[in-house]
Amino acid sequence: MSIEFFLTSIIVILLPGTGVLYTLAIGLGQGFRPSIAAAFGCTLGILPAATASIVGLAAIFHTSAVAFQLVKYLGVAYLFYMAWNIIRDKGMLDVSEERDVTSLRRIITNGMLINILNPKLSLFFLAFLPQFVSVGSENATPNLIFLAAVFMLLTFVVFVGYGACAAFARDYIISRPAVMKWLKYCFAGTFGFLGLKLALFES
Repeated sequence: MSIEFFLTSIIVILLPGTGVLYTLAIGLGQGFRPSIAAAFGCTLGILPAATASIVGLAAIFHTSAVAFQLVKYLGVAYLFYMAWNIIRDKGMLDVSEERDVTSLRRIITNGMLINILNPKLSLFFLAFLPQFVSVGSENATPNLIFLAAVFMLLTFVVFVGYGACAAFARDYIISRPAVMKWLKYCFAGTFGFLGLKLALFES
C-alpha cells in the first residue's frame, strides 16, 4: 500500500457525504455507542461497490442505463426518506430524553442502505482502486481486495471519530432546543439536497 493511496483515501473519507451525515446524526441523537453501529453499517455498505469494482461488474453497471437509473432513483427515494425521518417529531435526530430508542440492527441496516443505494459509489471504486495497482500485475485481484479492505477500515475509523465528536456535543445540544431545531433543518436539508443531486446525476 502506497502513502498516496493512504492520503487520498483519508481525504475522500473525510469529505462530508451521506455516510458522514448519518453517523453524525446518530451520534447527536443517540450517543456514541449507536454512532459506532452507524459507522459499521456505512462501512458494510461499501462492500457491494468494492466487490463490483474488483470483479468488473461496475463496468457493466456503468453501461447499463436501466440498472443505473433503477438504483439511482431507489437511492434518491431513500435520501428523501432520511431527510423526512430527521425532521419529523421523534425522528432520527431527536435528542430528547424521552425519545424512542432505535435498535442497533436498524441503525446498521440504514447505514448499509445509504451506501448500497448510491450508484456513484461503484463508479468511484471503478475509477479509484485501479490507479494504485500496477498494470499487468499477476497479483492484481489480491491487491485490489487488500486496498478495498484498507479503505473500508479507514472509513470505519474516521466515521467512529465523527460519531464520537457528535456524541460529545450531545449534552450541549440537549440543553439548547433552538440549536437542535436548527441542526434538524440543516441535516434534513442536506439529505434532501444530496437526494436531488443524485437525481440529477448522470452516469
